[in-house]
Amino acid sequence: MTTATAAGAPPPATPPAPGNVKSVTGTRTWIAAAFLLPALVLLGALVVYPIGFSVYRSFFDQSGHSFAGFDNYKTLFTDHTIRTAVKNNAIWVICAPTVATVLGLIFAVLTERVSWGTAFKLIVFMPMAISMLAAGIIFRLVYEQDPARGVANAVWVGVHDTFSESAGYPKAHPLPAAPLKDGGGGTFVTKATVHAGQPVLLPLVGVLAEKMPTSAAPAKAARSQPGKVTGTVWLDFTKGGGGRPNVIDAKELGLKGMKIEAVKDTKVVASATAGADGTFALPASADGAQLRLPQSNFHEPYNGVEWLGPTLVTPAIIGSYIWMWAGFAMVLIAAGLAGLPRELLEAARVDGANEWQVFRRVTVPLLAPVLAVVLVTLMINVLKIFDLVFIIAPGSSQADANVLALQLYRSSFGTEADLGIGSAIAVLLLLLVIPVMLFNIRRMRREAKR
Repeated sequence: MTTATAAGAPPPATPPAPGNVKSVTGTRTWIAAAFLLPALVLLGALVVYPIGFSVYRSFFDQSGHSFAGFDNYKTLFTDHTIRTAVKNNAIWVICAPTVATVLGLIFAVLTERVSWGTAFKLIVFMPMAISMLAAGIIFRLVYEQDPARGVANAVWVGVHDTFSESAGYPKAHPLPAAPLKDGGGGTFVTKATVHAGQPVLLPLVGVLAEKMPTSAAPAKAARSQPGKVTGTVWLDFTKGGGGRPNVIDAKELGLKGMKIEAVKDTKVVASATAGADGTFALPASADGAQLRLPQSNFHEPYNGVEWLGPTLVTPAIIGSYIWMWAGFAMVLIAAGLAGLPRELLEAARVDGANEWQVFRRVTVPLLAPVLAVVLVTLMINVLKIFDLVFIIAPGSSQADANVLALQLYRSSFGTEADLGIGSAIAVLLLLLVIPVMLFNIRRMRREAKR
């Protein structure tokens, strides 16, 4: 056997020295370690150490000297403020990525066949160039309650006033010498009864000139009409002074839209609405009645929706986030859409499928990996949302819009800082992100094996 081995087989290879082991690329192990060492040090200093210290600090009390066990974690689920933050984070994770992805998919598919699709994509993607800080300031102004400043309420009030009654005159009232008196319940009535053929004057004051409807016209004295009670209701105030009380002067405006009721024995027998010049006419049934200006004339003008109030503040902020990130989703999905095999889509159309069926049964399944990337990326992004909530939500509603990242900041750096609670929130955020990251890693490995 010794002879055969010596004659027919090569001698065994000498194992290399431990320090001279080479990798598959031919690089010595110690050289690779030397190059990786700075990156590993930075990784440990900037990632591993902060995570480890946060976990360690979360088990101590506010002072950091006494061991608190799991008390800080119990607080996360018993404190009302933190529970609101957890609930809002759940709303964010469910709604924001889903809506942004769906909009991105719709934009990508619809703009694929139009000649101006590139310009549209550029416009939709443009908000990505704006920082969260700038976007927050923009939408804080967009959601401003005053319709004269907030775009959202300006549009909303415009639509509302188109289909509903225009704004009232909330502070209008008669002067003591006017032919009107307080009728109770926010109404005003004439001091005497009115009669057909005798025009009635109903002067009011207390309305700012800039609050008058833009369509209001100079007041005119009503003409007598046989069998009808006519009159004028107007703002008895001349801008710049010089007007006479209870007399229609040239620069005084009619109170357009003012409702006038004729009342007999507490029953309304007729009603009319003043025109742009303040004039009105009531039928003969109003003869011998008292005229009443009902309380509806003096309601506060419709001021739009309280977008940043306790009820709508979270959906409003999510809307600003979608405005920024729908373009990101659209670009990624459009890139995936450009790589789809067109023969499959054409084959489906040849087989008789309509465009909706092609989209639902062919396009979306083929885009599933891209949609998953977009959805997971946005989910991780919204878990740490902070800037928009901090900037857009006013102080009165910030507790209702609270999220975990904002609560982490408030707990760690607020007036009553508790680094134990803050560290526990940081650990909770890490635990929420880990499942999403594991899902993404598994998906990437499955894609690599194909």
